[in-house]
Amino acid sequence: MSETSTPGYRRLTKAHKLSFAAVATLGAAALAATVVPAGTADADTAVTAAPVAWTQAVDAVQAKTVQQHLTAQTVVADKLATDAAKVEAAVKAQAAAKAKADAAAAKAKAEAAAKKAREQKAAASRSAARKPVFANNLDGWIKEALSIMKREGIPGTYAGIHRNIMRESSGNPMAINNWDINAQNGIPSKGLLQVIYPTFKAYHVKGTKFDQYDPVANIVAACNYAADRYGSMDNVNSAY
Repeated sequence: MSETSTPGYRRLTKAHKLSFAAVATLGAAALAATVVPAGTADADTAVTAAPVAWTQAVDAVQAKTVQQHLTAQTVVADKLATDAAKVEAAVKAQAAAKAKADAAAAKAKAEAAAKKAREQKAAASRSAARKPVFANNLDGWIKEALSIMKREGIPGTYAGIHRNIMRESSGNPMAINNWDINAQNGIPSKGLLQVIYPTFKAYHVKGTKFDQYDPVANIVAACNYAADRYGSMDNVNSAY
């Protein structure tokens, strides 16, 4: 049967029930003591002892109630402390895991950067090793020009280039024509293959020096012009 909710009604606690039980017991004892026949030897003693027993019983119940309350508080405090310790441990573990992950990521990044640097250095070394070294003379200039022409798809042979150089400048990269019509027009022919400035500028190949007197740049620009106009420097056998 459910309890009826009425004004002033409160659910009894265990402590209240114990107090009421003690009161009832002691009350019964006190009542028994009061009905002892007059004239008996224990009558006065029973009457005197009843209040003392009642007070002791109440004190015992109150002490037990306080002890139970303190014990409950201790249990709650211990649980809160345990929970707090668990949370703190979890936070520390999470921070340690993050620090470990960050350190691993930084290490991996550093290793990747170092590996890339080593690979770039090795590639540069291989490229330097493969790059041919050309002599600083007519033979070397023609050979270097031919390597650039091959890369750029410009036709021409060593023999055809050499033949035209010897006719135009006798192999002198600083040769200049100061007497022909080009010179009279202010644009003298210069270099190994006697190229005028407008032609050099129009047919200059990127990657070579922008200098008419530079032997390699002069050869490549002249061969580029000859390929466009005659099909190849090999097809040129006179002034062009």
